Amino acid sequence: MAILASPTFGLTPSSEQVPLQTNYITNFNFLTQYLPDTYEKEFERYGNRTVASFLRMVGAEMPSNSDMIKWAEQGRLHTKYTNCVPAAAAASSTSVFTITDATITSGNTISIRLGQTVMIFDNATGLSNKGIVIVAPAGAGPTYTITVAYYETGGQTFAAASTCSIWVYGSEFKKGTNGMQGSLEAEDTIFSNSPIIIKDKYAVNGSDMAQIGWVEVTTENGATGYLWYLKSEHETRLRFEDYLETAMVEAIPAGAGSGVATQVTFTSAGNKGSEGIFYVVNDRGNVWGGGNPTSLSDWDTVISRLDKQGAIEENVVFVNRDFGFDIDDMLAAQNSYGVGGTSYGLFDNDKDMALNLGFTGFRRGYDFYKTDWKYLNDPTMRGGMPTGAIASGNITGLLVPAGSTNVYDQVMGKNAKRPFLHVRYRASEAEDRRYKTWMTGSAGGAQTSDLDAMEVNFLSERAVCTLGANNFVLFRYGV
Repeated sequence: MAILASPTFGLTPSSEQVPLQTNYITNFNFLTQYLPDTYEKEFERYGNRTVASFLRMVGAEMPSNSDMIKWAEQGRLHTKYTNCVPAAAAASSTSVFTITDATITSGNTISIRLGQTVMIFDNATGLSNKGIVIVAPAGAGPTYTITVAYYETGGQTFAAASTCSIWVYGSEFKKGTNGMQGSLEAEDTIFSNSPIIIKDKYAVNGSDMAQIGWVEVTTENGATGYLWYLKSEHETRLRFEDYLETAMVEAIPAGAGSGVATQVTFTSAGNKGSEGIFYVVNDRGNVWGGGNPTSLSDWDTVISRLDKQGAIEENVVFVNRDFGFDIDDMLAAQNSYGVGGTSYGLFDNDKDMALNLGFTGFRRGYDFYKTDWKYLNDPTMRGGMPTGAIASGNITGLLVPAGSTNVYDQVMGKNAKRPFLHVRYRASEAEDRRYKTWMTGSAGGAQTSDLDAMEVNFLSERAVCTLGANNFVLFRYGV
């Protein structure tokens, strides 16, 4: 048996743009002999409905005063070239290699120098040689050539025109010779992001503000009252606070020629977008495309990738409910007594004790701490998307490295420690746009215009900075 499709969970929004008859009690028939008993306070059947919490746990907020946020991240200390083609045949004692690298800026050359010793291997077969560079790199890009002499008596082990990889492991010079020719400059990778302006508003006319409500209302932030508009104002505020986070998670930049970049229908609409967390990790981070890793071998694959990246010791995995259960089941299966029983974990199995079937984390090479992400479970958000193999692109979890990293902040002009995830908001001495709220109109205490209403306005201008995206892992379905 399974949970039936009907009745299902409700998706009808509790917010409306205008007052409707469903907002009020309409049964005013006082000729009825028996009046119904009513509960004074509404029942909170959906519990805490907000989804914001992710960035509060892993990030920080700091001001910025520009339309563009830029930072520099370290490049690799060592360089490996993966598109190298030898001209010589197998068994040759020397060979000219053509190396293709389109990323080198004009006027520069590859970072291999005369006298350096190199490791070379065939990408397809794994056959390898070690040699020394005897002719310096030549070429103007994107292709360069070097000449290598092999140490092995048998010469080159792979065939001509094979696709090889080359990296430097040292150097060797004769006695009494000059030093190394040329030097290398550190090359940083520059990233940037642009803040977006997020707005919302709640409005109620003065006459309706004077109407006493029939039900005591409450909201997630603890506000209570009997005026019906008070609940709507607080829910608008809570909804806006959720948007401050979900916009940072989901935002994508507007592509050149896209509908957003070229639209003229609503001229106040933004036309540039921003780089949200999912977009950045999907673009330059690590992506697990098979849904949820459900076995230790799956996690070993993830760990192997982390070894090749920043190798951050502690990581937090934010998961949806199914992913959380998969991790629990995987860890439970590691107990040799778990088959047919429930003895796994540090439990005494006392008959009066509630059995804990969940895990908060595990260590395998690195520390992984598991926590549920409500945003991925909420049916009005990503929790309502299709799951399984057909759900290409549906995200089930995100691995976030804990701690902070050193970057060069171009605004500050110096190296600074920053959390891997943090939000930059527009602010100066005269204007702080982190979280602005103000009232307009002529009701509810506002006296700014002749409009017989109170309007509560919300505004924020912010962007999320995902530093070291190569240390993040996005778990989703689809390639």
